[in-house]
Amino acid sequence: FDKIISKEVPSTIVYEDESVLAFRDISPQAPVHVLVIPKLRDGLTELGKAEKRHGEILGQLLYAARIVAEREGIIDGFRVVINSGASACQSVYHLHVHVLGGRQMKWPPG
Repeated sequence: FDKIISKEVPSTIVYEDESVLAFRDISPQAPVHVLVIPKLRDGLTELGKAEKRHGEILGQLLYAARIVAEREGIIDGFRVVINSGASACQSVYHLHVHVLGGRQMKWPPG
């Protein structure tokens, strides 16, 4: 993800501000599948490693997920997923929020 942030690796950016970057997933699991990441990792490799000092960026990630949903036309129904750790199938250790939508979601998800 660091190379996506630095624009060394191309991606389809959906939203960006000074703190977060949102881009399309290269292996989408729904018609809309966007990842929202903090630009500065600051030890935040997974949600299970979050500390009190990360509170502000965690809120910014969720607010950015809402902006992405609105821009993608799924504000009336979308899912936000954070996989934390290997047993949750986290594959990139840079905290990221999945924004999924554009189809009927099922429950339970796992």
